[in-house]
Formats: sequence, structure tokens, C-alpha cells
Amino acid sequence: MNSERTRFKRILLKLSGEALSAKSDAIDPQTILRVAREIKSAHDLGVQIAIVIGGGNIFRGLRAVDYRMDRVVADHMGMLATVINALALGGALQTVGLEAQVMSAIEMRGVAEPFVRDAAINYLEDNRVVIFGGGTGNPYFTTDTAATLRASEIGANALLKATKVDGVYDADPVKVPGAKRFDTLSYGEVIEKGLRAMDLTAISLAMEQKIPIVVFNLLKGGNILKAVAGERVGTIIRGE
Repeated sequence: MNSERTRFKRILLKLSGEALSAKSDAIDPQTILRVAREIKSAHDLGVQIAIVIGGGNIFRGLRAVDYRMDRVVADHMGMLATVINALALGGALQTVGLEAQVMSAIEMRGVAEPFVRDAAINYLEDNRVVIFGGGTGNPYFTTDTAATLRASEIGANALLKATKVDGVYDADPVKVPGAKRFDTLSYGEVIEKGLRAMDLTAISLAMEQKIPIVVFNLLKGGNILKAVAGERVGTIIRGE
């Protein structure tokens, strides 16, 4: 490993649940292995990697209204979906030769280890990838907020948010062909412009803790490695 090849000692990688899916499968074997190999390539640079993963490929708590379901119950289901994805990703990382430890904000001994900050840091320093499932363990909070919270707790140097688009735009680039992509933004600009980079709670916490955020396209091969190495990729959100 060569830590001189990366600008970061420790990062928090935020993955959407959809990053593991394909058209017909909630968790696609080939897709999850591709993601696992990219994570291993980044880990081989010498950077410590923690991961927060969403559960949208299985269930979204925000769909409570669609199911005529109580929001708290729906959010609990969404948090359990993130644990399923965390276990799947942990298994894929083991397959490509990388030690991984799944920790959950919701206690479920026998399935995942309960999240304990000091234990998580020890695992990272022991060269393991740590995957945080269960969101924050509380309803009404997104996995973006969970990612920023965990990044703050473990002292991550950056939060890398992998998405389906290549950065932050002033409008949805899928719906608005002429949407403008930003190379850099301040936390304040994200809030003032109402940009949908991350939710307001997540952005506010990142601003308070001075954690830079890199938003990039996961679907383009090699982007995780580039982001970890500090290469120009996607949109960077940081202080003024």
C-alpha cells in the first residue's frame, strides 16, 4: 500500500442502494462485485474506508404514503433494507479479498455487530473496511445524514457520495437537458440554492464539522479510485 498516492487517510463512502441493483434484481451479483473490486482498488492505495449504504433498491421509508403505512414503521423497514445491502456488500468485499466488518445502528446480534465508535475506528486502523447499516437507528433521518454523522464520528477526511449522475446540477439533468453542473460549491451555496446534493441536515452537519463532500458518478468505472486519490471528479462541496 502507498498512502502517498492519496490525499485522504480515512474516507466515508456513501453508496445508494440502487448502486447494487440491476433492472430485474434488487441486488445484482455482477454489479455488486464490480463495486467491491473498485473499493478494493481504492483501499489498496492505503486509505481507510468506511461505507454507509442506502436501501432504496429494496424499500424506501419515504414511500410510506404509497403503502398507507405509518412513516415510523416504513422508516424502520428502510433501515432494515440497508442492513441487507450492507451484508451483501460485505460478502462481496470478502469475495474479492478484502476484510469487511458490518456494523448496525439497530441492534441485531448474530446478524451484525452493534455500532460502537471506538470499535469502528479500531477496525479501520486494523485495515478492514467497515460498513455501517441501519442508518442512524432513528426514523425521519436519511442515509445521507447517517453518512455525515458516521463521517464525523470516525474523523473521516472526506465524504464521497456515489450517485447515478456526475455531480451536482442546478436542475435534474435527466429532466432538464440544459442543466448546469457545478465543479465546486460551498456548503452555503448548496443551502441557499436549494440544491439536492444531500438533505439539509446532512449538509449542515458537514458544514459544522468542515467535512468536504465529493459527489460523483458511480456508474463510470474507476471513479471511486479517482475520488479517493483526490483527482478531479464530480462536484466538490466545501467551505468558502
